Amino acid sequence: MRWTPGGRSKDVEDLRGQTGGGGGGMMLGRGMGIGGAVIALILSLVFGVNIFDSGGGNPAPQQAAPGDVQQPGSKTPEEEKRFQFVNFVTDDVQQTWDQLLPKVDGQQYQHAKLDLFRDAINTGCGQAPAEVGPFYCPVDQKVYLDLSFFDELAQRFGAPGDFAQAYVIAHEFGHHVQHLLGIEQRVREMQESRPNAANKLSVALELQADCFAGVWGNSTAQRKLLEQGDVEEGLAAASAVGDDRIQAQTTGSIRPDTFTHGSSAQRSQWFRRGLESGDPNSCDTFGGSTGRR
Repeated sequence: MRWTPGGRSKDVEDLRGQTGGGGGGMMLGRGMGIGGAVIALILSLVFGVNIFDSGGGNPAPQQAAPGDVQQPGSKTPEEEKRFQFVNFVTDDVQQTWDQLLPKVDGQQYQHAKLDLFRDAINTGCGQAPAEVGPFYCPVDQKVYLDLSFFDELAQRFGAPGDFAQAYVIAHEFGHHVQHLLGIEQRVREMQESRPNAANKLSVALELQADCFAGVWGNSTAQRKLLEQGDVEEGLAAASAVGDDRIQAQTTGSIRPDTFTHGSSAQRSQWFRRGLESGDPNSCDTFGGSTGRR
């Protein structure tokens, strides 16, 4: 992907030097994430619950403990490059939605923050360890990312490349778009009133975020930012984090009734739809069931 290093986004908050995340407690509440599928699926299978369901409640934002300190941490050249890339993609994705959202819903896009952290972090949705993966918290309207997830994406899931990483970021900001449009809230209300359909609705929410990520990808193609192989990297990343693939890797079996994010085929299909159309209106994974404002 063609991008310009060295920029710093006002929407990226670098918390990598902080300690006090709590040592790895599990996040509860309404966080939505692409990498969280790993932990969510394992816990869902073990305990028979969806940890990202709204039934977990909405914990109040947690503040750092008085004894928390700032530590510089190790920032290798590779990590610094990733840091700069995250800054670039964050700005590019949100500037794209600055233009698109008024055309979709007549409202101005409101920027979200992206918080970079290490190991664990306190959020408006509760406490999260890095193992949860990247996620969006609608309570504080922030995207959370530990850069080490990109290693896992490449090594564990077999999806290397900068556009694969960009897809992950764009997916999380897709959840922010859903929040601004009121889609996320309507889905949570529907999950509460129709608990038997909670997983199906969660899948639709995640697939729409995939499609929104593809819409941004279309804009990068129009602006000649894509290089050879980038589309394939993005599609590979979408497929790599499918519920069926993760379940097969972690449990040795596949249970479609427990899916919360969609199958590999579904995730790549909806990402491709956004890539090819460039139109957010093509991303109705709910079949109109969430209604409009």
